[in-house]
Amino acid sequence: MIEDLRTLVEVESPSRDRDALTASAKTVAAVVERRLGGHAVLVDSAAGPHVHWSGGGDPRVLILGHHDTVFPLGTLERRPFKVEDGHATGPGVFDMLGGLVQAVHGLAALEDRSGVEILVTADEEVGSHSSRALIEERALACGAVLVFEGAADGGGLKTGRKGCGTFRVSITGRASHAGLEPAAGVNALVEAARQVLDIAALGRPELGTTVTPTVAAAGTLDNVVPAAATVVVDVRVESADEKERVEAAFAALTPHLEEAEIEVEGGIGRPPMPESASAELFALARRLVPGIEGMAVGGGSDGNFTAALGVPTLDGLGAVGGGAHADHEYVVVDAMTGRANLVAALVRALQEA
Repeated sequence: MIEDLRTLVEVESPSRDRDALTASAKTVAAVVERRLGGHAVLVDSAAGPHVHWSGGGDPRVLILGHHDTVFPLGTLERRPFKVEDGHATGPGVFDMLGGLVQAVHGLAALEDRSGVEILVTADEEVGSHSSRALIEERALACGAVLVFEGAADGGGLKTGRKGCGTFRVSITGRASHAGLEPAAGVNALVEAARQVLDIAALGRPELGTTVTPTVAAAGTLDNVVPAAATVVVDVRVESADEKERVEAAFAALTPHLEEAEIEVEGGIGRPPMPESASAELFALARRLVPGIEGMAVGGGSDGNFTAALGVPTLDGLGAVGGGAHADHEYVVVDAMTGRANLVAALVRALQEA
C-alpha cells in the first residue's frame, strides 16, 4: 500500500489542469488494473479523465473517490512523499489518495469482486460539475455507495454532511475622483461592506447554517471611487429547508446606495447528506467493527449527491489522518491495513445481502 500511495502522490493532480489530471488518471488506472485485473476505463470530460472499473456481474456497490487535489504543480518538489514516525506525508495523501489505495487493496483481498464498481473522478475539489451525472448514474445502478474520503477525527466514519455551495455577489457602482467630486460616484466598496453585513446575518448556527464571506475585491486606485466590487461567500446547510431559505435570501439582496446594482451568481450545489442516508450501512460497519464511531461533518463530498438520490451512502471510509488541504496533511500508516480490511468486509457483506 505504501508503494502504491507513493506512486499516486508522485503524479501531481491539481484540479483544472487537464494534462496533469490525464497523467494522474492513467496512473490510477494502472494501479487498479495491477491489483484487481480487468480494464479500468478512462472517461473523458471537460474537467479531465475520470476512472471507471467494474468487477463484472450485476452492480451491487459503488466505490467512490477522486484523484484531483487542491495543490498546485510544484508542491511535490517542496513537500515530497515520505514515511516518517508512523505518518505518510505528501500532497493529497489524506484527501484522498490514501483512501483510494486502501479501497483497491481491500478489494484485492476478495476472490469474488463481482458486483463491485470503482469510480474515481477528476473534479471533486471544484464542484464535480463534469462528473455529477456519471456519479448519480452509477450510484443508482449499484444501489449502495462507499465513499473513500478521509476519515473523521479519530478514525470515525462520516454519517452525515452539510450541503455546501458558493455565492458570488457582484456590485456595480460609478467611478469618480475621490478628492474632487466623491459625491458624484457610487461607491461599490461601501455598498459591498453593507452587503457583507447583510449576508453574514443570514447564518443560523443553531440550525447548522453557516454563511461566511471569504473573499472580497474592490477598487483600482487610491484616488478613485470604486466602480465595482465582488464578495464571495461560502455557505453550509444541514437541511433542504435551509438551502431554500438561504438561496432565496441571496436572490432578494437589494442595494443600500441609490444607483448601485447587485448581481448574484452561484448556489448550494451539493445538497445535504442526512444521517438517515447512512444509517443502514453504518449499522453494518458497526457489526463488522464494534465501537467504530460515526459523526456528521461540515464538509461536502460526492456522497452528498448519491445520498440525495436516496441511495444508501457511507462516507469517511478513507485514510485515518488529518490536515486535508494543508501542508501538514498526513496518513497514519498503521491504520491502513485495518481500513482496507473494513472495505473487504463491507463489500463482502453487500455482495451476500
